[in-house]
Amino acid sequence: MSVGVSEGKDLVPEQNQEVVAISEGTEISEADRVFDISGGTRAFLSKEKAEELFTPLLDPGSMVTDVRLSNWSFSVEAAEVAARALKTKKDNLVNVNLSDIVAGRPELDALKVMEIFSSALEGSRLKSLNLSDNALGEKGVRAFSAVLKSQDSLKALYFMNNGISEEAARAIRELLPSSENLETLHFHNNMSGDSGAKALSEVVQHARSLEDFQFSSTRVGSDGGIALAEALRSGKSLRRIDLRDNMFGLEPGLVLAQTLQLHTNLREVYLSYLGLEDAGARAIINALAGRALQLQVLELSGNDLSPAIAPTLATCIRSLQHLRILNLSENELRDKGTVTVSQALLLDHENLEELDLSDNKITRIGALAAAQAVADKVRFKSLNLNSNFISEAGIVAVQEVLSRGTAGLKVLCSMDENEEEEEEEEEEEEEVEDFEEEEEQETEEGRSEASEEADATGLSNLQIS
Repeated sequence: MSVGVSEGKDLVPEQNQEVVAISEGTEISEADRVFDISGGTRAFLSKEKAEELFTPLLDPGSMVTDVRLSNWSFSVEAAEVAARALKTKKDNLVNVNLSDIVAGRPELDALKVMEIFSSALEGSRLKSLNLSDNALGEKGVRAFSAVLKSQDSLKALYFMNNGISEEAARAIRELLPSSENLETLHFHNNMSGDSGAKALSEVVQHARSLEDFQFSSTRVGSDGGIALAEALRSGKSLRRIDLRDNMFGLEPGLVLAQTLQLHTNLREVYLSYLGLEDAGARAIINALAGRALQLQVLELSGNDLSPAIAPTLATCIRSLQHLRILNLSENELRDKGTVTVSQALLLDHENLEELDLSDNKITRIGALAAAQAVADKVRFKSLNLNSNFISEAGIVAVQEVLSRGTAGLKVLCSMDENEEEEEEEEEEEEEVEDFEEEEEQETEEGRSEASEEADATGLSNLQIS
């Protein structure tokens, strides 16, 4: 029962597509169970238009379980029309997407709209609730209190781009009766800070079946990062973790490393822009090596990684034979680190699709090593070497390597932001030759250094129950 469905407009991963049963002996297809008006350009929704759109939902024979209302800005009157329709299906509803439903509305009207929807859904037993892209704050969260308080079996909850402050985070913790069944919990682009992260870490701690956790771009520092990392130790089922763009620093990185050892089913790890530096990243990389054997995505961009981390990273990469995406952009690996990482990718890794080494102070030497590593991989799609110090001749050499390989020249991203630094390139070439001879020795030193750093923080012998 899709009404005006758009292409690719979903804000969250697609819900399960299998046929579901409304009552014993009654099975319905996705087309009949989904009511979707989220298509088209964002627009204000009047009462008259709402009556037209929600008419199908009022059909007594309708067996809708999934409702997607995003992209319409509801007036109070339009929300009342929608609420009447939703109440008729409340007992059957499973997945509800209320993202982006009050854009451009005055605060009082927006809060009233939220309260109307919340009241209509109170008492429903939802599996998924998406409240993203609404300017909630604490007032908005409490406007949804009726529906939040009645949800004790949610499996997925989304608060993306909501302006969730410390107070709003505490309100979520207060209102949500249970997080024991949560498998997906997404927070992104909020203002929670350390205090908000600590409040929500209590929600995380009780979500022992959590598989997909996102807490990105939320202004979380050291204390909040540690609280979240420790809360994730209550379970062992994570498949995806995204903590990008926070201000963690070293100590949360070390604590997180201990936590990740427990989660051996990880498929995707996004830890970019956390200020980990070599010490924090090394602990995390060692935690993944030999444990997260099914890992497909690893992102460590913007963590000030130096060539010294490369041997540890290479050892880890060799154990990750299912790796599809490796993003190490905006670090300082230089040619030394790039050559070492590229050598680890050269053999096997037939599933590799993307390698991002942009903005790493790489010259021709490192660029050629990266190109050679991916040139003959059948599934490979994207090599990003932009924003480095690759000369024009170096770019041509990279293009020649790729054009002779299976991947072809089409996989090379734009190279229009490279700067030539010939003297540095010559120095790098000499250093790389020395570096390759000492690589095995540096690997052992890196392992020793990692152990010493962990001992210094009192974490090396941490026992996790």
